[in-house]
Amino acid sequence: MNDAVTLSLPLTRAADTTLTEQLAARFIERIRQRLLPPGARLPSVRECARRHQVSPHTVVAAYDQLLALGLVEARKQRGFFVRESTVARASSVTAPSAGRAPAMPLPVSATALIRGMFQPPGARPMPGLGTLPADWLDLPLLTAALRKVSSSAQLGAVSLQYGEPAGELRLRTALSAKLADFGVTASPQQIVTTIGATHALDVLTRTLLRAGDSVLVDEPGWSVEYARLAALGMRVLPVPRGDDGPDLVAMQHLIDAQKPAQRPRLYVTVSVLNNPTGASLSLQAAHRVLQLAQANDLHIVEDDTYAHLAPAHLPRLAALDALERTVYVSGFSKILVPNWRVGFIAAPHALVDRLIDTKLLTTLTTPGLTELALAHCLEQGGLRRHTERVADKLAQARERAIALVEAHGCSFAAPPRGLFGWVDVGTDTERLAQVLLDDWLIAPGALFHATHRPTTLMRINFATSHDPRFWRALDAARR
Repeated sequence: MNDAVTLSLPLTRAADTTLTEQLAARFIERIRQRLLPPGARLPSVRECARRHQVSPHTVVAAYDQLLALGLVEARKQRGFFVRESTVARASSVTAPSAGRAPAMPLPVSATALIRGMFQPPGARPMPGLGTLPADWLDLPLLTAALRKVSSSAQLGAVSLQYGEPAGELRLRTALSAKLADFGVTASPQQIVTTIGATHALDVLTRTLLRAGDSVLVDEPGWSVEYARLAALGMRVLPVPRGDDGPDLVAMQHLIDAQKPAQRPRLYVTVSVLNNPTGASLSLQAAHRVLQLAQANDLHIVEDDTYAHLAPAHLPRLAALDALERTVYVSGFSKILVPNWRVGFIAAPHALVDRLIDTKLLTTLTTPGLTELALAHCLEQGGLRRHTERVADKLAQARERAIALVEAHGCSFAAPPRGLFGWVDVGTDTERLAQVLLDDWLIAPGALFHATHRPTTLMRINFATSHDPRFWRALDAARR
């Protein structure tokens, strides 16, 4: 067994599940991912207890649960072994107590977190939100852009018929120029517009994969991406994400552990300002990722949703790769306005027509009016000026949030950068989410893992975590 994979997080006594259940769940997940293939021997009871810093009794109880689920078998005087043909059974098991209801359901799911974003005007900021505060956004900029592109002559041309299948050429031209700021070379003919970045990811998934295919995804990572891939029937293979990039040893092990027909063909990653940790890919790690992709015939989907909140010089895989194996995705909901829902894909020439076909089958075309308005913002420099103002506000807000985190006895599990902070509060954040749910939306760390696991971490939005009432409520809930 690979320690970098199997022991990526310690077991915790602060969770709502027992150490036995946590340990059993860890083995179930490794069997499902084929990191423990049929016939593999589990560590001895003594060795497993040492690795996880638990008693031998806890290990024996966890192994008993795996026996009861039919995932392993005991061989006299030899130990415990993964049974043949157990992967399908393991895939259907989500907890060691699969025969009964869990002691405490996840109080905030990925979709609940999204629903929490749809707050009525004037609602107080919530630490678990994923967007900028409304009063940080530039309504006059948006109004002027819409007025400019909705004159009678232009309005008729864009509204009385379907738009271009690939998206408005004016926007694709402006996006081509904008991508050059990040070192990404893409002609307008290599760009396909979408209804936001999430739709872009969906178009790519439906184009490149089929139900049952394996997908490598960063962990921790964006909870909605795990949920979206699972809903499409994909096998999610989480790759531990460090401060400068993915654990490539673990990634190679995940690839090698699959049967040839089930080897992953796609790796979805956020190179810049990972959600939730704020980490960005180093140049050295980026080159190593591309080498691994070449050696294993992987396509890479680079989600650059937070591009506008980070320095432009940070490495992008699409820039280093020149859009050969890499497909680049981004949008504008995190910087300009959430409701315009304009995203895009920059892809190799050979892939563009297939992406357009998938887009036509899912949404026909995209709304031309907002695409033209966004093009105006890009062309006239309005978006650039707005981004600079937001960056200044965010830097100040981050400093205030850091002071509040530390003043209330919490700490950062990753250096604070970008929009989000990865905060250790010292107790199970699912418990906190349940206690606080009536008044405060938080984003417990369990949401940012591909499979449920207890954690003392939570993600905060630096721009919406300054209300003293929240921190007092958090203190009370922790006590």
